[in-house]
Amino acid sequence: MYRCVVSSCQGRVPLRRFYGTGCHLRPSLSKQPSSTFLRNLRNNELLGVCPQENASTANMTLARCMSGHGHKTDKEIDVQQKSRMDDLPVPQGSWQESFHNLNRSNNIFLAVSSAFFVVTGFTMYKMNCFKWNSGPDIKSIPIKPEAIGLGAGTAATVDSAEAVVEESSVGPDLDVVPAEEPVAPTPAAEEPVAEESAAPAEEPAAPAAEEPAAPAPVAEEPAAPAPVAEEPAAPAAEEPVAPAPAEEPAAPPPPEDTPPPPPPEDTPPPPPPEDTPPPPPPEETPPPPAEDTPSSPPTTAAEPETPKVEATTRTAENVAPESKATSIDWSQVPAIPAHVPYLLIGAGTASFAAFRSIRSADPKAQVLVVGEENYIPYMRPPLSKELWFSEDKSAVKNLKFKQWNGKERSIFFEPEAFYVEPKKLPYQENGGVSVLSGRKVVKLDASKRQAYLDNGTVIKYDKCLIATGGKPKNLPILSKAGSDVAEKTTLFRNIDDFRSLDKHLEEAKSVAIIGGGFLGSELACALGKKSQSHDLKVYQLFPESGNMGKVLPEYLSLWTTSMVKSEGVDVQPGVSVQTAVLKDNKVSLELNNGTSLDVDHVVVAVGLDPNTELAKTSGLEVDDKFGGFRVNSELEARSNVWVAGDAACFYDIKLGRRRVEHHDHAVVSGRLAGQNMAGAGKAYWHQSMFWSDLGPNVGYEAIGIVDSSLPTVGVFAKATEKDTPQAVVEATGEGLRSETEESAKPSMVPAAQLATPDADENFGKGVIFYLRDKVVVGVLLWNVFNKMPIARKVLKDGVESEDLHEVAKLFNIHET
Repeated sequence: MYRCVVSSCQGRVPLRRFYGTGCHLRPSLSKQPSSTFLRNLRNNELLGVCPQENASTANMTLARCMSGHGHKTDKEIDVQQKSRMDDLPVPQGSWQESFHNLNRSNNIFLAVSSAFFVVTGFTMYKMNCFKWNSGPDIKSIPIKPEAIGLGAGTAATVDSAEAVVEESSVGPDLDVVPAEEPVAPTPAAEEPVAEESAAPAEEPAAPAAEEPAAPAPVAEEPAAPAPVAEEPAAPAAEEPVAPAPAEEPAAPPPPEDTPPPPPPEDTPPPPPPEDTPPPPPPEETPPPPAEDTPSSPPTTAAEPETPKVEATTRTAENVAPESKATSIDWSQVPAIPAHVPYLLIGAGTASFAAFRSIRSADPKAQVLVVGEENYIPYMRPPLSKELWFSEDKSAVKNLKFKQWNGKERSIFFEPEAFYVEPKKLPYQENGGVSVLSGRKVVKLDASKRQAYLDNGTVIKYDKCLIATGGKPKNLPILSKAGSDVAEKTTLFRNIDDFRSLDKHLEEAKSVAIIGGGFLGSELACALGKKSQSHDLKVYQLFPESGNMGKVLPEYLSLWTTSMVKSEGVDVQPGVSVQTAVLKDNKVSLELNNGTSLDVDHVVVAVGLDPNTELAKTSGLEVDDKFGGFRVNSELEARSNVWVAGDAACFYDIKLGRRRVEHHDHAVVSGRLAGQNMAGAGKAYWHQSMFWSDLGPNVGYEAIGIVDSSLPTVGVFAKATEKDTPQAVVEATGEGLRSETEESAKPSMVPAAQLATPDADENFGKGVIFYLRDKVVVGVLLWNVFNKMPIARKVLKDGVESEDLHEVAKLFNIHET
């Protein structure tokens, strides 16, 4: 900051004080007598009285410029002749001062930004975030003498430098290096590498006449040869270090014996092994090295390098990933971890979808699944369909089945090796999933975040999912019939039920399936197909007028019953069981129509009861109308406790409160619960679908509220040869419709020629709309596949029932 004083007045004149420049005014030239300056504080002016002493006629102005640090310069300026204001003070608050301040701020900002980017770039470079060189890393490329055009003599330095590195991986084969001719050490170093896999035993035998004391003793005397093998290794390590002249004098003795052998050594490798057995040559050679080279330091210096290189390699490749786990004595670790970040109660489809979703959001998540069954998570739909069509007993025993396209797969979602042992789960740095089979959670303390197992173990958790599914219902008549009837009755639900029924059917001649819903109708078709090649009579009993009468309109339900009968099933609709007793080692069922039926085995498939036992012991709410744990739209029952699958009674923001018992709902709700457990906070909006296949020729997919008590509008067309579940599997390669539905396209099944329908075939394919208050709340696609995205959009838009025939055109049911 400069302070400039200007004055060129004649007499007494007011002079402006310039703030920010610190101007001090004094008259320099004037004709008036000297006087003092008077300060006028009111107008921030200085009134100067021009001095009269030492007056001069020169009309000049003395500008005394002072900096903030003192006097800088005194110079006289001719103010009147000045054409610029550069040398004059700048008033405070003027445009020029603001401009200078702005420039100064910009310059400071530019300097700071430049420094920041320079420091950031330097830091990233040091952290190996990027490299400046555009070529390959020289350190990782082995140098080959042939590649750079060096001869045998010129490559000696390169070969000797590589000897120590190669020694660690090749082992004792490099002992041959010092035994070769000193003139051409290159082949000596290369031979072991080229022949180590083909004939490693020949190389030590060939130099037996020269200096190979090491290999021969090692093969004969494992104890004594150890030092012998080490001593010759010393020269091999010393040669690259020692100067060339030092190696030449040591070489002359060998050449005397070596000149004759070289030709035979290169031409016939096999003969040397025959000469190796005699120990005399090796015994004569070891003494000289022992006497001439007793220096143990070189030997120890050469040997430690080899194990060090090997140890480093093992640590980098194998030990590092398991360093934390290998140092633990697993016998002292409890079989069940005391704390897990994610606890999933139930080992079904919902839990599988949940931990996949959790691991997607949190790759290092540690998830523990506790299941009552003795199996890892598996899919249930094949238990009532595909597994019964296989004739391969070994495949069925291993729970493998062939889809209708011939592709074989297992019912287990993941193999056993996918899961981590529960005791090792807390020590997995990269996370993992463990399944604790055969255990049951009997109580949940949501406030303390603790789960109590049936064996008294307490597990603390951060987030918990309840996916306990449901238990198969039983008829009161059968439950009271006694243990004899119970032994011949199967409540079909899981793997054990499938295996039990399969075992009973090996000897049974007749079986009765009670239930006309999804499971009962699927089992009836599967066993009916099986009965065509086995001596088995299949009956199906249910109180409805037709198969799946609670879901399908009556006309379609009756048509479905005719299709089930065509599979060889004796369908008896509109009946119910009154009594059940054991007679002549058979179950005698008395029906409400006055008839009786004697069968060897009974299968009950009349629905599920949600497994809500935890609600009583854990203080969780159960819905009175629909059953199941009552949760919000985010599937949360309590803080950090979610429910998914068959046991969840959730609030659907589109269709209201519901509870669904289907495979795809378990997938959708489990996936959503897993996302919310990882912090997503999403509401249930993606409508799940469900499907059922009555054999390879009839199937349907549905979404929303599908209830036969609701008004329906159906639009049908003639079926084609490709409008079957089997055609869908052949086209998509996937039997689980919930998996193909995620990536469904407008049309995945190719169009085909019209098939000639039977005389009684009236419902080849079509779309059925379920209405509530004249709004579509459900859609069922009959033999129309992979159109679920369209149905989901119709449901989401809340289409009204004004012209549903036009809406049906979206599904292309009339295309041929």
